[in-house]
Amino acid sequence: MASVTFRDVQKSYGKTRIIERLGFEIEDGEFVVLVGPSGCGKSTLLRMLAGLEDISGGQIMIDGRVVNELESKDRDIAMVFQSYALYPHMTVGENMGFSLRLRKAEKGLTDKRVADAAKILNLDHLLGRYPRELSGGQRQRVAMGRAIVRDPKVFLFDEPLSNLDAKLRVAMRAEIKALHQRLKTTTVYVTHDQIEAMTMADRIVVMHDGAVEQIGTPLELYDRPDNLFVAQFIGSPSMNVLEGTVRRANGQCSVEAQGASWPAPAATGAVDGQAVHYGVRPGDITLSEPSRGVPARVIVVEPTGAETELLVEVGGVQLTLAVHGRVDAQPDQMVGLVIGSESVHLFDRQTAKRLG
Repeated sequence: MASVTFRDVQKSYGKTRIIERLGFEIEDGEFVVLVGPSGCGKSTLLRMLAGLEDISGGQIMIDGRVVNELESKDRDIAMVFQSYALYPHMTVGENMGFSLRLRKAEKGLTDKRVADAAKILNLDHLLGRYPRELSGGQRQRVAMGRAIVRDPKVFLFDEPLSNLDAKLRVAMRAEIKALHQRLKTTTVYVTHDQIEAMTMADRIVVMHDGAVEQIGTPLELYDRPDNLFVAQFIGSPSMNVLEGTVRRANGQCSVEAQGASWPAPAATGAVDGQAVHYGVRPGDITLSEPSRGVPARVIVVEPTGAETELLVEVGGVQLTLAVHGRVDAQPDQMVGLVIGSESVHLFDRQTAKRLG
């Protein structure tokens, strides 16, 4: 196992800057997820760590050793790709042990490591099969097994679940997390799916336009996003955001937006008349009678069983609600939206930074 350090790392293609002087540290044994929209630089950063991309500036360190000039094979890392990258003419066992055979490891050691990895991943009965005879989930486990066999200091995962169907993705998320808990190997995982990030990571690095927006545990990012981008990126369904103006009177704080008065926390430091973004998560809005709370018109009701999602309209703006259980509401019905001020997030409209 090993720590990973990015120190003022930069990446450019000609005059186009992809990564902007980025720096943070991943602790020994930690599972860190790099998350962000397509084109934010997360896969480029992972490929630089793997030695598949040159670094334009700064340093990358593995276990305290600068690896900028090291070949990929000498960095003691193992990478699992989105495409699995299995050799079609080799069996599962041969695919898993290929890297050790390249290193001319003893056959006994190779066979033992392949057998151990196959047992961990429940692949014992598939070692003699070829990739074409496997399902997508089984191929992904073989790719993971090939990484385990190498016994690296760092595991790298580049959107490994993107080719799987929704049900299998959920199952594989649990498998990868359980694997990390068992092996305790430092893991860097790239995804654009914030649900994967929230459910798997010890810490999440949120990236946008080649820069780090915020680093923290999943619940830290969910409960206290540093800025509007993180607030809207983390959480599903995403946070509702309105543009409004702060109003203070008699020790109370509210925000005027869309022709209504919305409750806000008093201790945010926002001043009267300040232009803000008013954020509230779909699960923090309660339905009530139209006479209570903010009046809204129901547009769509989407029951999912344990939860009901509603799309409502207030002053020409649509908001999403996620209500536990089943809701007796119909399209065009008027309802009241009740929001606790403690669950509200305020962001300065100029800087998009969190207030308070």
